[in-house]
Amino acid sequence: MAHWLLKSEPHSYSWDDLVRDQGTEWDGVRNNAAAAHLRAAKVGDRALIYHSGEEKAAVGIAEVTRGPKKDGDEGNWVSIAIRAVEALPTPVTLKAMKADARLADMVMLRQSRLSVSPVSEAEWNAILAMAKG
Repeated sequence: MAHWLLKSEPHSYSWDDLVRDQGTEWDGVRNNAAAAHLRAAKVGDRALIYHSGEEKAAVGIAEVTRGPKKDGDEGNWVSIAIRAVEALPTPVTLKAMKADARLADMVMLRQSRLSVSPVSEAEWNAILAMAKG
């Protein structure tokens, strides 16, 4: 199982929206590198839902329920389907992530503009530990 980080502006689509909807189509990704990451997602993979904008924190865990399919009529864009699994006990802020040496090589911290990025097993475990306090 692979792990991902999916960024969303909470005023556009938040963790609470995902919980309410019981799942969603993760679409609209229009960056080649981010789209390549979406293409690699498989059913059963887990993803951190990260609120960008003012909040800047990982807030929940989602699961990929359908692999990539074409998104739109133009370009090589894809979408995936996800469902909410559980909220993190405590949101993990960007500031906390940057301060943790275990996350020094995390793609999201090195390429902050990507809306979809991979998370290594060690990084995933570190973030979950941080969320538990």
